[in-house]
Amino acid sequence: MNATSSTHPHGPGHSRSDQAAAGTPTGAAAGRGESSGMPPASHPGEVGSGPVTAEPPVEVLLLRLDPDLPAPAYAHPGDAGADLVARVDVVLPPQGRATVPTGVAIALPDGYAAFVHPRSGLAARHGLTIVNAPGTVDAGYRGEIAVTLLNTDAEHPIELHRGDRIAQLVVQRVDRARFVEVEQLPGSHRGEGGFGSSGGWKAARTG
Repeated sequence: MNATSSTHPHGPGHSRSDQAAAGTPTGAAAGRGESSGMPPASHPGEVGSGPVTAEPPVEVLLLRLDPDLPAPAYAHPGDAGADLVARVDVVLPPQGRATVPTGVAIALPDGYAAFVHPRSGLAARHGLTIVNAPGTVDAGYRGEIAVTLLNTDAEHPIELHRGDRIAQLVVQRVDRARFVEVEQLPGSHRGEGGFGSSGGWKAARTG
C-alpha cells in the first residue's frame, strides 16, 4: 500500500525458527527409569501430552475472477488470516471510504463462514480500517469478495495499487442457533450492564 508518506508494505515477510533436538535416556539411566530432563510421557488426550495430530485444513472452493492476481495466501505458518489484495487502484481521501474488489469468489462448506479483517500494519501506520469489520462472507454467497475500506486519517489520503494487500480472510466454523422464546431470562452476575458498564472508559477520556 502507498500512503502519502510513500510507504509500500509489499510482499509477506519471512520468519525463521530455531529447532532443538531432544535426547533420550540411554544405558543404565534408561534401565532404572531415571530422569533424562524430559517431561514424562502422557497418554493421548491428557494435559501436557505430546503433539496432537492437527485436523486437515477445511477445503474452500476458490474462483479467481482476475487470473493475474494472487490467490488468498497465508504469509506465515500458523497465521489465522489469508491476505486479500486490491483488484483496482484507488485513492481514499482523508476520512473517505471506498468498496474495493479483491478478484476472488469462494464457496464455503456448510457450517463455515469467512470474516474479512483489517490488516494490523495498515491500521497502525496509516489508519486504514474496514467500515464493517469484520465483514461476513456467508457459506451461500458466491459473488466477488469486496472490502469497504475507511481512511481514518483526517489529513492525508491513502493511495492503494492493484495487487496491494488490503485485508485478511479468516475462515471459521460457525453454529446456527435455535432461538427459544421465553417470558423471562435467567439471572446472571452481569445482568443488563453494557456499553462500558465494566469501567475503563472514564480513564480514556480524562486528560
